[in-house]
Amino acid sequence: MTTPVLEVKDLVKHFPIRGSKDVVHAVTGVSFKIERGETLGLVGESGSGKTTVGRCTLRLIEPTSGTILFQGKDVTHISQEEFRRHRPKMQMIFQDPYDSLDPRQIAASTIEEPLILWSKDSDKAARRRRVEELAETVGMTYDMLEQHPHQMSGGEQQRVGIAKAIATDPDLLVLDEPTSSLDPSAHAEIVDLLMKLQEERGYSYLFISHDLTTVRHISHRVAIMYLSQL
Repeated sequence: MTTPVLEVKDLVKHFPIRGSKDVVHAVTGVSFKIERGETLGLVGESGSGKTTVGRCTLRLIEPTSGTILFQGKDVTHISQEEFRRHRPKMQMIFQDPYDSLDPRQIAASTIEEPLILWSKDSDKAARRRRVEELAETVGMTYDMLEQHPHQMSGGEQQRVGIAKAIATDPDLLVLDEPTSSLDPSAHAEIVDLLMKLQEERGYSYLFISHDLTTVRHISHRVAIMYLSQL
């Protein structure tokens, strides 16, 4: 038996209510595993807690309790400084591509950013070649690399987000409704791209969505969230 890329055990997240001793039970006792090269579709209506699960998994927000194992290592309570060592291998693709991109940066700079942070190669020319390779991988043209987000369509913006996310060659991608803001044509293209990347590179996906048709198409297994529970 191989070690799962991600294993979540009894995850709980409570949010305090301002001015009250009560809390919102956003996630209650959620457990699941994701194997290498597998997509787990996480489905639920708005407010069910599915996005909170994804953000807790990457510790973008801290869980109240529970255990998060990444490649067999307990990363739940390690320091943020230590967790940063795992960050290149655990990436997130957000729902609204425009909001997740820096409007002041051209696409090439956005994709290069994780290479500057995490790559051992300090040669700018080598990084540029890598950026161009990533752009080609996600179906971008080279002229798009010089564009700002407002000059791109939603589908093109999401391709930039995907290129940035895979720049560090991650093992796990958490995708928070990555196609919900796209038109039908771009939606289909992005789903096909994600499936192709997974087939070629063995990525593991936590695919968060309320779109059952898309989840049926892309997922190996499906988990349903309702009122904070799985």
